[in-house]
Amino acid sequence: MHNFNITKKTIEFCGRPLTIETGRMAKQANGSVFIQYGLTSVLVTATMSKEATVGTDFFPLTVDFIEKMYASGKIPGGFFKRESKPSTGATLMARVIDRSIRPLFPDGFRNAVHVVLNVLSYDGENNPEVLGVLGASLALSISDIPFHGPIAGVTVGYVEDQIVVNPTIQQINETSKLNLAVAGSENSIVMIESAASELSEEIMLDAVYAGHDEIKKLVALQNEFVTEIGKPKVEVALNTIPVEILSRVEADYGQIIAKSAVIFGKQERQDAFDNAEAEMLEKYAETDGEEFADKEKLYKEAYEELIRRCVRESIINQHHRVDGRGLDDIRDITCEIDVLPLVHGSSLFTRGETQSLGTLTLGGGSDEQVIDSLEEEYKKHYYLHYNFPPFSVGEAGRMGPTGRRELGHGNLAERALATVIPSPEVFPYTIRLVSDILESNGSSSMASICSTCLAMMAGGVPIKAPVAGIANGLIKEGDKFVVLTDIMGLEDHLGDMDFKCAGTREGITAMQMDIKIEGITKEIMSIALQKAKAARIQILDIMQECIAEPREDLLPSAPRIESFKVPTDKIGEVIGPAGKMIKSIIEICKVQVDINDDGTVRILSPDKSSIDQAKAMIKGIVEVPEIGTITEGKVTRIENYGVFAKILGGVKEGMVHVSEMHTSRINHPLDMVKIGDTIHVKVSKIENGKIGLSMKGLPGNPEPDPNAPKDRPEMHQRRDDRGDRGDRRPPRRDNFRR
Repeated sequence: MHNFNITKKTIEFCGRPLTIETGRMAKQANGSVFIQYGLTSVLVTATMSKEATVGTDFFPLTVDFIEKMYASGKIPGGFFKRESKPSTGATLMARVIDRSIRPLFPDGFRNAVHVVLNVLSYDGENNPEVLGVLGASLALSISDIPFHGPIAGVTVGYVEDQIVVNPTIQQINETSKLNLAVAGSENSIVMIESAASELSEEIMLDAVYAGHDEIKKLVALQNEFVTEIGKPKVEVALNTIPVEILSRVEADYGQIIAKSAVIFGKQERQDAFDNAEAEMLEKYAETDGEEFADKEKLYKEAYEELIRRCVRESIINQHHRVDGRGLDDIRDITCEIDVLPLVHGSSLFTRGETQSLGTLTLGGGSDEQVIDSLEEEYKKHYYLHYNFPPFSVGEAGRMGPTGRRELGHGNLAERALATVIPSPEVFPYTIRLVSDILESNGSSSMASICSTCLAMMAGGVPIKAPVAGIANGLIKEGDKFVVLTDIMGLEDHLGDMDFKCAGTREGITAMQMDIKIEGITKEIMSIALQKAKAARIQILDIMQECIAEPREDLLPSAPRIESFKVPTDKIGEVIGPAGKMIKSIIEICKVQVDINDDGTVRILSPDKSSIDQAKAMIKGIVEVPEIGTITEGKVTRIENYGVFAKILGGVKEGMVHVSEMHTSRINHPLDMVKIGDTIHVKVSKIENGKIGLSMKGLPGNPEPDPNAPKDRPEMHQRRDDRGDRGDRRPPRRDNFRR
């Protein structure tokens, strides 16, 4: 039996027991922890490569969030019945962890680090995302991996006008006006991800720091672990630029870099940088001889570092931005709608050198997105997709599957607009929005919010209010800092913060913050929020000059939907055996029909008459006709004794006996009607599900043909048939007795 050296601690955290242990599971990882919160548990591991990754200029950190379906008692779907690629939700959670811990590794650290979070049990009440940042930080902190932690993360809700830290999943989904994920150290905030229902800047700021108060308790708990069992950090070689290399490049090309940095236009500025760099490398290749091959990479890194220093120093000391704007100026904005024919709604939003093509597509219930994760399967009637092709930044690249960045940006834009999307009861369509980024020079996710909002308004979607977004940045050196409004790509790349904020005129609907330093203060965040609000209102003014409110009607290209309810016990009749009935309605009427479990029926078609036909057929199935009901029917079969007609939308059949066809006596039904005729009938009786009809005395019916023949061959056909059958009958048994 193993003698595990287990370290375990339990505390009460936000009203539920939180247990952390290490020393029993995954001991070959550099660091591993098992965490249980309520009945939700995760295993988090951190491992590091022994050697630095050669030839890379970034820190190779990978975070994986693995949902084990057994955690919630589910068996994976599909043919192989095992977990495959991560869900969108799992990918987004991995991004939250990555963004939280990435700034806390040493500059120049190039050893590959892999953090894996396995969800082992899920109680449906406590979100495993809450444990992700805590687990990753603790696994790294107690390991020998260099890490400037610890940090922790919590979620914050706003329930019944009260801030609640770590609300339950049910509270977040049903009653909370806020879903905020915040991560921080003992002294500062390092990451924010949130969706909100038009909350004020003051409430959002209070929510962030209410979460930070609880984060401090988790940081203290981690410090206890580190004191007891933390491993000494290994010494690793950091990728740094030798002072002599940096000094040489600065002396030779510092002034050229400074001049290039203030050139207007992204492409022109980048061309100037590239040309100067090419000239530098050519010069040094001649002077250095054989040593150049070993120094080339260092020259390139020194050149990039000088660009970073030049841009940052100009902003923080002289308040001079590379494109000549003031600190709070927004780049030029152009809004256009109806830029594409045939689509259900379209717009083109251009801000500076960032451009997003927003499109709207409306569908029915079958177009809803099915979400299958650890929680119960559910459907989304609204979703947004974000595409970032290489040409948007002037690059020749490969168009591959959707990446983590595209999922993250699309999710942020989707959450920003979710608050203003009409409910299915008000607008019974499935709404798909797509943002195609055509140009990018900073904050394409915020441009996506603006473009897709305009597309919905142009398409006639009755949103509650327009939404706009802006990204602010930060340059911080020591105690000095500058908050920038509407950052461009270079300022994002060389700056310390990317603070995205979206909302309506009334309040914030989404917020996201990433930093490259070890944290920011409450003062900085407050300034960023106020600047974001001012910019947001300015952008909304420009958008509403283009289109003031949603159009009153859908575009002619959009399908029409009619929604109504049928009794739930009649759903089976509408669908029919093996779907035969509903399929026939769809085929006959050329419509799309969706039926929910609550009896809601949605009929979708661009043709109003087709919708009316399908609606009549469905109502005919579920309606039970009353005696005396007058309706129309179509003659489908004629016999000697009467006619059969389809009534109630053509889905139920009744019979008119020949004696009920007219007040006068007629010899044969053909004297009055033929197959395909429309007749007016009254329900006269219902017996054992069979419907008896009458045409007597109803206006609009044909009169008997006075010239009809007295004797018809059809009148004798059935008697002849009976005679033939009689001839084939065996002799009666009593004949044998004789």
